[in-house]
Amino acid sequence: MNNTTRSTTTGFLIFCSMMTTLSFNAFSNDCKPNASTPTPTDNSADFITDQSKREMIYSLVDLEGDKGRIYEMHYTADYKLDEVLDADINGTISLVKFIAKHLLDIIPTLEEAKLHYGAGCSAFACPDATSGDFLMGRNFDFNHIDPATKERKMIPAIAVHTAPAGGKKSVGFVDGQFVGYRSGFYTDGKSDLSLLIAAPYLILDGINEDGLAVSVLKLDGKQTIQQQPGKKTIFTSVALRMMLDRASTVKEATELLKQYNMHMDTDSTASYHFFLADATGDFAIVEYTNSDIDQHPDTMEILTGDDAMRCVTNFYRSPTMADTPHGIDHSQHGLTRYERLRDTLKANGYTLTPDKAMELLRNVSQGPDDSQLSTGFTQWSEVFNLSKRELTLSILREWDKTFTFKVE
Repeated sequence: MNNTTRSTTTGFLIFCSMMTTLSFNAFSNDCKPNASTPTPTDNSADFITDQSKREMIYSLVDLEGDKGRIYEMHYTADYKLDEVLDADINGTISLVKFIAKHLLDIIPTLEEAKLHYGAGCSAFACPDATSGDFLMGRNFDFNHIDPATKERKMIPAIAVHTAPAGGKKSVGFVDGQFVGYRSGFYTDGKSDLSLLIAAPYLILDGINEDGLAVSVLKLDGKQTIQQQPGKKTIFTSVALRMMLDRASTVKEATELLKQYNMHMDTDSTASYHFFLADATGDFAIVEYTNSDIDQHPDTMEILTGDDAMRCVTNFYRSPTMADTPHGIDHSQHGLTRYERLRDTLKANGYTLTPDKAMELLRNVSQGPDDSQLSTGFTQWSEVFNLSKRELTLSILREWDKTFTFKVE
């Protein structure tokens, strides 16, 4: 996707926290299983004074030891999902204000705070050709460009484990640059770590203990704005958090979405759709549509059942949008990637082994050496095993090195 990210204002766009006492395990395929040893740091967390929150922040683990590229976090604070769902959050700014008021221990004084949220990407779902387990594949593609140097910023990926009281355990994945963190931020001697309190609401994809996986992908066109009377309003990242915490299946997740007005950030120049899959083998694309592209999309559609809906990139799949510049009949945004996904799945009878699924992600990954495909950069690739409640992840197209995260 052709997004760039402006640097975060002085630094405090906070989202929220979450309760966890869980047993997720992560390990790399070329090193010993992670023993959850905290990565020592002298960086400050000046806006967090609560001792339990500080212990959580200072328990972050660099999964490669000292490279600063992928971290693991076990989240142990209450982030008040019920209150957030009741607060009519309609974008990043309103969520920042909620967090600043209700979750920070010291409120920073800022004239403006912005979170830059985006997702290019590719995703698909299919059964495992050998075991019968159900799989979901996902590339997260986003290009962070430094406006001064025009060079790509290196991000930290953060695996965030949560187990909310009364909710479902899950692991989700965060692009730390969306709150201004670059690779190595945790031990750079200058980055304030208070922003880690935002992690549960910064996820771009994830899987929960019942085998439901969720992801978000960018669309072109006007932002979704629903205004149905009698419904509370939620924002994109709130929806992802809600589905992982409250739903076991695709059907349950979509029923939850129906209960709220979706309001995508008007500070952005994009809309989004969701791709979901679960351990029963169900899958769906959720889109908000309006055939009049001069109007904001406001009708929720659930596209499922048909094998043609097993994969998605960055244009609308809904027939409602097909004849618009942003729909499947006209958009070029992600079209080559989509055709590769569709053709590979069809050629394999809509089944793939986990290795073949990762190979497919490799074939649709984006990077500077592939100018025809590249509208972004593949920050991470994941093959979710929904039946086993685990996933295998590689970062930065380093296909010979993977990390496994398991929900137990």
